[in-house]
Amino acid sequence: MKIALLSFLVIFFLYSPAQARDKVLDIQEITSEGGIKAWLVEDHSVPVISLKFSFKGAGAALDPEDKQGLSRMASNTLDEGAGELDSETFQKELRDLSISLNFGSGRDNFSGNLKTLTRNKARAFELMHLALTEPRFDEEPVGRMRASNQGRIRSSLSDPEWIAVRLLNDKAFHGHPYALNSGGTLSSLEKITTEDLKNFTKTRLGKNILYVSAAGDITAAQLSTILDYIFGDLPEVSLQSPADLETQNQSKTFLYEKDIPQTIIEMIQPGISRTDPDYQSAQVMDFILGGSGFGSRLMEEVREKRGLAYGIYTGFYLSRHFNGYSVSTSTANKNTKELLEITKGEWSRMLGTPATQAELENAKSYLIGALPLSLTSTNSISSLLLSLQVDGLPVDYLEQRETKIRATSIEDIQKVAKRILDPEKFVTILVGKPENIDSVEIVKTIPNVE
Repeated sequence: MKIALLSFLVIFFLYSPAQARDKVLDIQEITSEGGIKAWLVEDHSVPVISLKFSFKGAGAALDPEDKQGLSRMASNTLDEGAGELDSETFQKELRDLSISLNFGSGRDNFSGNLKTLTRNKARAFELMHLALTEPRFDEEPVGRMRASNQGRIRSSLSDPEWIAVRLLNDKAFHGHPYALNSGGTLSSLEKITTEDLKNFTKTRLGKNILYVSAAGDITAAQLSTILDYIFGDLPEVSLQSPADLETQNQSKTFLYEKDIPQTIIEMIQPGISRTDPDYQSAQVMDFILGGSGFGSRLMEEVREKRGLAYGIYTGFYLSRHFNGYSVSTSTANKNTKELLEITKGEWSRMLGTPATQAELENAKSYLIGALPLSLTSTNSISSLLLSLQVDGLPVDYLEQRETKIRATSIEDIQKVAKRILDPEKFVTILVGKPENIDSVEIVKTIPNVE
């Protein structure tokens, strides 16, 4: 209780609207001589630099159906040797110099991360440049990463939560690239060759779709020079973006039977974009409904009053071509029907029963205070800067966000709830042996795995 009270007081005094204060982050917008742009937050108190970047639209949604997992394989192997350095030598140099360099692929974007001590920055930037411009994709590391990904898939087939998410993607996004398996299938991974990986870097990693962020012990002038050195040799690319989509199979429930004591539940319906004028009001609504966990209406009804689940959580699914609103939980097989009914009932209650003043103020205090308190490292800061850029948000977004949250009223919450919430649009996935469930479609096989 004392710790909770102290945390509340810290948030209250640091973020009280009556107290004039500086920006959440002092963000500098940088443009190199070569025209490459980046956002920077300088912090010279610790000799560490975090640099993150993203190639917007270059992610797994562009992978051919027969080569699902291509983007994932590229992210696994770009740091497995480059230039004259084979995989072992490249990785050893990263370890010896305490350099963290890795790549990642999501459905929409392909990204990279570099973290280095200031004293090793020159070599760190050289190694990143090599990885992006002269990757080797030698047979040994490619084969090793292929086997690793196949092992991950086989292991995941025993994980009911993974199965539920895989099925949700397939049913909610049916017919769209989002329905495919971004991690690859057992057979598609076998088809991915060194030439495929080389072609991936040449055709998808373009400086014209590049977004960069940096935080830590580096100046604007230094970053400007580094941008051209690391990324200046990259080509410009032309990508064919997938179409936007609406959820498929709305109002349907799908069941994959698995002999386990609890049923895993994943639900999704259409949501709202991060750039929508009502998004901050929607965040407040979500906090009250289920996003906050303990203290939310759903947690109160499902766990505190009835003991049906350990936890139940809501959240926004934000992507380039689809924005959704989801629910995740699990419950004893015998309680599945009751939990689903309660969830839909809370949707209706949020539409018909306005938030209380206490719910509103609690949500505002947390949402305003938690974000700045989460920015405790160069990594967290550079990650936030990158996400803002990729989503097309302005450099003063954090200040705008706070202003909009403070201004949110009970009427605003009702307005956005009526825009978003519709229990008839849920796509529902069940994995387990639920009892007394009606009107379900049985799924016999897990798609895009074999």
